[in-house]
Amino acid sequence: MTYGKILLLMLFSTFSISAYSQTTSGISGYVKDGNEVITGASIFLKETKQGVVSDGQGHYQLKNLAAGTYTISVSFIGYEKESKQVVLKANQQLNLNFSLKKDLQQLHDVNINGKTKNQQVKESGFAVNAIETKKYANTTADLNQILNRSTGVRIREQGGLGSDFKFSINGLSGKQVKFFIDGIPMDVMGSTMSLNNIPVNMAERLEVFKGVVPVQLGADAMGGAVNVVTNQKVSNYLDLSHSYGSFQTNRSSLTGQYVHPETGLIIKGSGFFNSSENNYKMKNVDLVVGGIRDGNHITDVTGAEYVKGDARRFHDDYLSVLGQVEMGVTNKSWADVLFIGGGYNEGRQDLQTGFDQNTVYGNVRRTNYAKSATLRYKKNDLFTKGLNLSAFAARSKDSYRTTDTAFRNYNWDGSYYDKGYTEMGNGIKTINKIMRPRTYAMANLSYVINDQHSLNLNYTIDHLKNENFNQLQVGKDSLPGTINKQIVGVAYQQNLLDQKLSNTFFGKYYHLGLDRAKYISGRYTSQDTTFSNFGYGIASRYIITTGLGVKASYEHSYRLQEAEEMFGDGLNLQGNPDLKPESSHNINLGAYYGFHINKSAFFFEASGFYRNAKDFIFPVPDVRSKLLKNENQSSVRITGFESEARYSYADLLSLSVNLTYQSAINTTKNGQTESYNIEGTYGNKIPNQPWLFGNADFTIGQDNLLGKDTRLQFNWFTQYVNWFYLTWESKGNPNGKSDIPTQFIHNASLSYSLQKGKYNISAECRNLTDHLAYDNFKLQKPGRSFSVKFRYFIQ
Repeated sequence: MTYGKILLLMLFSTFSISAYSQTTSGISGYVKDGNEVITGASIFLKETKQGVVSDGQGHYQLKNLAAGTYTISVSFIGYEKESKQVVLKANQQLNLNFSLKKDLQQLHDVNINGKTKNQQVKESGFAVNAIETKKYANTTADLNQILNRSTGVRIREQGGLGSDFKFSINGLSGKQVKFFIDGIPMDVMGSTMSLNNIPVNMAERLEVFKGVVPVQLGADAMGGAVNVVTNQKVSNYLDLSHSYGSFQTNRSSLTGQYVHPETGLIIKGSGFFNSSENNYKMKNVDLVVGGIRDGNHITDVTGAEYVKGDARRFHDDYLSVLGQVEMGVTNKSWADVLFIGGGYNEGRQDLQTGFDQNTVYGNVRRTNYAKSATLRYKKNDLFTKGLNLSAFAARSKDSYRTTDTAFRNYNWDGSYYDKGYTEMGNGIKTINKIMRPRTYAMANLSYVINDQHSLNLNYTIDHLKNENFNQLQVGKDSLPGTINKQIVGVAYQQNLLDQKLSNTFFGKYYHLGLDRAKYISGRYTSQDTTFSNFGYGIASRYIITTGLGVKASYEHSYRLQEAEEMFGDGLNLQGNPDLKPESSHNINLGAYYGFHINKSAFFFEASGFYRNAKDFIFPVPDVRSKLLKNENQSSVRITGFESEARYSYADLLSLSVNLTYQSAINTTKNGQTESYNIEGTYGNKIPNQPWLFGNADFTIGQDNLLGKDTRLQFNWFTQYVNWFYLTWESKGNPNGKSDIPTQFIHNASLSYSLQKGKYNISAECRNLTDHLAYDNFKLQKPGRSFSVKFRYFIQ
C-alpha cells in the first residue's frame, strides 16, 4: 500500500470513528470583530458559571453540557458585551458565533488596547522580531525582501529572482538558521519552497527568533529561526494576485480555503508561479574585443584582449512553480485539527555565474522537483484539561539535476572559446543527479498545570538519504550516504508576580547518525559516525510597568550538519564528509517600551547579543576548482547590538527605523597543522560578512480618499549597508584588497484598494536611484526595476 493510500485510510477511518464519539452536547464558535478574530475574549455560561477564553484563532468551545436553556455572555476590553440565549438539545453540537462591536467610549476612558499576536510574541522572554505582513500584501515583495527590513537580519542574494541567498541573524547564517511554516520545517516541502519564492500574500505574520529558539520548533537552529505563520481562520477566503515587472518578471500566487458548513470539511490550497529572464545590466565587467570569430565563437584568441564595459546577463532564466492541497476537519471532539495534504514543486534555472562574477557560464542549467505528503493533527485538552498534543509527519523526495556538458569558457558579452574542460571545471561531461528522499516526524506535548506553571515536551526525528551520481556514468556514485537526526526538547515555563515575571527553562538532546562515503586510497569507503550531546537554556522577561519590560535569554546550542554541507549541492558547493557539528553559547539582553498617546503609538526596543561558536562552519572559496567548500573554523566570537524605533498614527501613517552592529571575530589561536602555529587571521573579522547595516520604512495611507471603501497607500523603504572586506583583513596589500562598498538602496511603492480591499492594484520601483548594488562575494544585483501588481481578495 502506498504512503498516500495509508494517509487516506487514516483520514476516512477517523471520520467513521467520529460518528460514535459525539455523545454529549456542546457549544462552539468564533468571536470576531467583523472579519478579524478576537483572541482572549471571555465566554461565560451564566447557568453553570462555566467559562473559557477564545484562542489564537478566535475559537471557543464549551464541552460536556446537559440539554437545556443557556445564556452565553461574551466580553472583551474595548468592546460592547454581547449575550445570546440558546436551547440545547441532547447530543447536540451547536455552532454559535459572536461579532462584537467596539466600545469607543470605553477605549477612550481607560486607554487600553488589546494586545495583538505580534505584541504577545514581542513581549515573550525570547529575542524575537514579529512582523505583520498586512501592509505589504499589495506589494510584489517576497518574504526575503520583507524580512530583510527587520532588525538584526541581513539577507544577501546572489542575483535576481530565484538566485541563491545567505540568511543571517546576528552574525550567524546559512544552515545555522532554520525556516518553518506554521512550525513545520520549510525544506520538508522541497527546495522550491524557500523565502525568495514565497509571495507575501501567503503569510499573515513572520516570527524571527534570534539565537535562542523555543523547543516546540524542534530544531537544531544554533543561529535562530524564522517561522512563517499563515492564515489560520476557519472561514472561506480567496487571495489571488499577479505581478509583472522589469526583466520579463512574472509572479503569481493563490491561496484559498473552502469550509463546508454541514460536515465541517475544509479544503485548503496554495500555490505560486515565478519566472524571470533576469537579463539586467552588469556594469563595468570584463568584455572581450578582437580575436578571430565565428559568430560568438572565438576560434583564435590572437589579438583578443579584455576591456571594461557593460553587458546584459544572457543566461539567467528562472522558473519555479508550487502547488499544495490539504483536506481535513477542525473543532471535532476527537481532533481540533486533522489534515492530510500533498504537494509538488518544480524549478528550472540557467546558471550565469559561479560563486563570483569572474566565472561566467553560458550552458550550465539546473532543474529540481519535489513531491511531498503530509499529515498533521492537533488536540487540546487530550484526556485531561490542559494537556495539548500537536503532531506532524511528512514523506518527501527532492531531486536536482545539474547539466554541464560544454567544453567552453564564456565571457560577459556572450562570446566563448573552446577549452579542455567543462564550464564548471570537470574533465568529462556531467549531468549530475541528486536524489534525497526524506522522512520527517514531530510531536509536541504541552501541559498547562495552572496559570503559573506549564510543561512542554517535543520530539523530532528526521531521516534523509543522499544519492548522488553522474547520469552519463551510470553506477559511479559520489558521496552516497544517510543522515539521521533526533532532537528531544523539554521546557518548563513559570509566570510569577501576577504575570509580570516569565521564565522558561529548557533542555535539548541532539543525536546525529551519519553513514557517508569518503574517498580513501582511490575508492569510496563507507564510514559510520554518531554524535550526541545536550543543550540547555533559559528565556526570561520582566514587566516593569505597562508597556515597559526587560528580557534576557541564554542557550548552549548545537547545530548538526546538513545534506548539502556533507554531500554538496551538485552546483557551486563541494561536499565535505569531515565536517563536525558546531556549537555556540548564545546570550541576548534587551529592553522594550511601548505606549499610546491618543491615536499615536510608540515602540522602542534595544538589545545586545553575544555568540561564542566552536567548530564554526562557513564556506571557503577554492580558486582552483572555482567552487565553495564548507569548513570548520575552530572558534568565532560574535558581539553586537541592535535597536529599533517605531511610530504609528491610527491607520494613517507608520515609521520604523532600525540599526544593527555586529562583529564576528576569528578567535582561533592555534592552526590546524601539527605544528600548531598561531593563526595568521587571529583577531580578524570573518570575511564576506557585513558588520553595520540599517533600514528605514515609511508608510502613509488614507481610507475613503478616492471614494467609499477605498484606500490609497504609499511606502518608502531605504536600506543601508556599510562597506566590508571580502577576504581576511590581515592578508594582502590594504590598497589592493577587495571589498563591498557602502550602499544606500531606495524603494518606493503606491497601492490603491477598492471595496474594502477586494480589488487592489499597486506600482513599485526598486533601487530607485539605480545604485550599483552588490551582495554575497560581490555579485552584482539588479539595478532600477519597475513592477505592477493586481490582487483580488475575498473572505
